[in-house]
Amino acid sequence: MIEILILTPELRRKLKEPLGILIEGSFEETSREISRMMRRKRPVKLIAVGDQVSKNMLEHGIPLDVSIIDQKIMRKVTSPVNFKAENIFRTRNPAGTITDESWKTVERAINSHGKSKVIVDGEEDLLTLVAVLSAPNGSIVIYGQPKRGVVIIEVNEKVKQRFQEIIKEMKRWKTGSSVLEAH
Repeated sequence: MIEILILTPELRRKLKEPLGILIEGSFEETSREISRMMRRKRPVKLIAVGDQVSKNMLEHGIPLDVSIIDQKIMRKVTSPVNFKAENIFRTRNPAGTITDESWKTVERAINSHGKSKVIVDGEEDLLTLVAVLSAPNGSIVIYGQPKRGVVIIEVNEKVKQRFQEIIKEMKRWKTGSSVLEAH
């Protein structure tokens, strides 16, 4: 039995608000602030969710451990993120969902040795939740807040509990179909 988590309309509205610290500004401004923060915090793992965030960080010399991308920016196809990763994972994750396959894939990428890239066929937005829940405490997860800036989430037990509550609010759909199983 495969379980798929589905975003509800109420939760969609709630998730439009930043889930961490919002850094507003241009790509240049936010990248400078992220760079300063990384030097201060020295995260266990640095995880970027989204193509634009990943590109900006890499262009500004901010070393990522994991990049989770769908090869789209604002739902439009974009050029590939130039991230040299030792581990490349692929998964399917339809918009507005978190599949078992994508959860396991993100978990494997975060727990792998070396740099990892997860290429999502579908949409990576909700995988921010999975990244936070899968990352070791002391990690930082960064994602883009459209037309505003970037959001920085410092992973700790309190944050994980909050994210677990969000997951509990999602609708669950079970299927016996092997179409969504990891391969």
